Formats: sequence, structure tokens, C-alpha cells
Amino acid sequence: MTEEAGKRPARVVVADDQTVVREGIVMLLGLLPGIEVVGAAGDGDEAVRLVAELAPDVVLMDLRMPRCDGVQATRRIRAEHPGTQVVVLTTYADDDSLFPALRAGARGYLTKDAGGDEIVRAVHSVLSGDAGLSPSIQRRLLERLSAPEAEVRPVTATEPPDGLTARETEVLLLIAEGLSNQEIARKLHVSTATVKTHINNLFAKTGLKDRAQAVRYAYAKGLARPPAR
Repeated sequence: MTEEAGKRPARVVVADDQTVVREGIVMLLGLLPGIEVVGAAGDGDEAVRLVAELAPDVVLMDLRMPRCDGVQATRRIRAEHPGTQVVVLTTYADDDSLFPALRAGARGYLTKDAGGDEIVRAVHSVLSGDAGLSPSIQRRLLERLSAPEAEVRPVTATEPPDGLTARETEVLLLIAEGLSNQEIARKLHVSTATVKTHINNLFAKTGLKDRAQAVRYAYAKGLARPPAR
């Protein structure tokens, strides 16, 4: 952070498509020392426009937004306005959310259960050139980096079928192993709500109706092998 920035509040834009959530975050930030909210956006396109117009220090960026999601908006902001940092503030902490956001240029990543003090620390950390990561995200990164290669990537020899993402394929394989949603969540270090989202997405893409069909699908596509009789 420059000496000038250190003497004034950090100028922040909030981007979240849910009005109640966005207004709640703005209200919370208004009570925090060292933070000045200068704008609020309902999607990624509006966030990029506000950054161009207001030149904030930091954008607190949701990920799942219409028209232009948080990853796309982060990539555009970092490319077009490198003086503005991005801290992700989202419900999701799974790999399919975390790593694309960091690759797009986000310097911070918090989940929405973060407290006000944690948000302030993250904002000022990224302005100082450090990473603004919650403790749970730091642990997730360390676990991911220290995991054996076989655990990092799904065991598939070919591209996932029907447009499935790597994480959706991984969930499918764990369903084929007979794991429950709760067991899958523990294994992947995500919430059960995130697991349900992945299952709903893979069912929609493949036309599957239930877990039994999912198991048969995994066998038919060669993603998993039936247990030996």
C-alpha cells in the first residue's frame, strides 16, 4: 500500500447479484474502520464498469452472478485496471470455485461467513501486496498442494463426457463408489450443499434421474469399474 493509501480508507466496490446480500455487505462495511464503500454492482459487467468509473482500491467480488460471473469480471479488471485488487467474497470454497478465481487474478478469497475484522484484514492485506485468504482457504490450498497426484486429478483417461467438469466427474466417481453426500463432502472438503449442486448439474447434463442411473452411467462410460463378483 502506498503512504497515501495508508492514510485514507480503502475505497471498495461490492459486487453481488443478490440485493439483500449486497446491501447487507455494504451496511456492514460502512461500520468498519478503514473502509469506504464507493459503489455496488449487481453483476460482473457492472463491477467492471464501476471500476473504470471509480478506480477503487479493491472489489469484493461474488462468483456466481448473471451475464458476467465473478471469475470473468476478475480477469477483466486485473487486465484492464491493474491498480484495483480483487477479494472474492462467496458462499463457495470448492476447488472449482477457488482455483479459477485465483488464476483470474484474485488476491484474496473469503467465504461469506467471514466476520468484519477478517474482511478488513483481507482488504488491507491485498493492498499491501500480500494474499487475503481466510484460514480455511489457506488450509485448503495447502491440502491441495500436498495431496498425492492421484488425489488431485480424477482418475479418467479421457475427457469427461457430456460436458461434465472435472469436479462433477469426481463427484460421479464417488457416487459410483457408494458414498453418501455427506461422505463426499468430507472427502472433497466442501459443504453438502456444494455436493448437491454438483450432483444436480451432472444430472442435468447427462439426463440422469437418480444415483442408481448415475452408477450405471459411470460404468457405461468407462469412468468406473463394476465391483468384481
